[in-house]
Formats: sequence, C-alpha cells, structure tokens
Amino acid sequence: MAGAVMAGSGWKAVVSAVSYLANREMAVGWFSKKKNDGPDYNSVNSMAEAQRLVDQGELVPLLLLPKEFGGEAIAENTVYVPSFVADLKHGTDRDVVFPLAADGKVTRYSAQPEYEGKSVVPVAIRISATEPANFVRDIAIWGGALKRI
Repeated sequence: MAGAVMAGSGWKAVVSAVSYLANREMAVGWFSKKKNDGPDYNSVNSMAEAQRLVDQGELVPLLLLPKEFGGEAIAENTVYVPSFVADLKHGTDRDVVFPLAADGKVTRYSAQPEYEGKSVVPVAIRISATEPANFVRDIAIWGGALKRI
C-alpha cells in the first residue's frame, strides 16, 4: 500500500515537472520567436513568375474592380495574390460594399494595390467605397504591410 502511494506521488511529481518544463518552453519560445512576416514574394518580379505560381496553386488572379461593378479581366485590372486575399476581398465586396452601394450610401469604389520592391505581388490592397459615406479596408498580404497591423 505504501508503495502504491509513493508511485502515485512520484507520478504526480513527474507530471508536474513535465508540465512546468512544457509551460516554461512555451513561454521562452513565445518571447524569443521572431515575428512572422508571412510569405515572401520579393523574388516574384515578373508576370511570368506570378503565372508559374498560379499554375502551382500558390497564387490566384484577382480583379481589382469586380465584374459586378463593371470590372474586366484585363491586365490593368488583375493582380496575383494568395487565395486568402481573394476570399477576403470578395467577402468585403459582397458583404460590405455591395449593400452600401445598393442603399445609395456609396457611389465610388477603388481597390488600390501597394507594392514593395520589384515584386508584382502586392503587399496590401486598400479597398475604398466613398461618397457620400466612407468605407476603407486594408488587406495586408506580406512584407511591410504585415508589420503595420
């Protein structure tokens, strides 16, 4: 019986020590980790390279001015971004901008890409819907834009 109590006490001590070490490692790791800057598209400096990443499924084409607002699938209206960005922009257009436009609260729309270095993949996209109301949303994608959020 005494052995069983000792084994139980020993097991609790081991679990407690492992828990302490795991929490300590997690805390040390938390404070010492470098901030994640997300993907790095610095080397994507041509449309051919962007198209290669589209073919591999890493990027998708995105219309800055959506078809619903008269946008066309032409080079001047197309950027190449990770799919999560396309999802965020489509959701913003569908759930925020379109209802505002339908209610007459906004009559002007723009989606402006921001670039860093020679990359053809934007670091951010600013969506603006204005006049008479004012709605602005920045979608940070990579690089310096992620440090601003």
